[in-house]
Amino acid sequence: MPGDKKFKTKELSKQINSARLSFADDETMFDLLKICPGSLSPLGLMHDHENQVQLLIDEDIMDWDNIGMHPCDNTATLKIAKNDFFKIILEAMHHTYKIVHLIGEDSII
Repeated sequence: MPGDKKFKTKELSKQINSARLSFADDETMFDLLKICPGSLSPLGLMHDHENQVQLLIDEDIMDWDNIGMHPCDNTATLKIAKNDFFKIILEAMHHTYKIVHLIGEDSII
């Protein structure tokens, strides 16, 4: 999702039919994606060979030409053409994605 949008777990929970969302602890993040806190990145999906993680993309991102993400290390950011990420990189990692509609406001429509 865009960095200036507020993330509301309740808003997302309704869209993915989840009773409660929470952030993964350090150990779970490392076990699933081989990343440390602060370095979360869609590129970590390359380590999720059993497809235990679902990638959710805010619909606003789909209007962008390029997207930025950490290379699984928060000391750098990569600028990747959106189409390259979805059509080449994500497919090579054998993952799909789901588009969600996040408004990031207190009142949920």
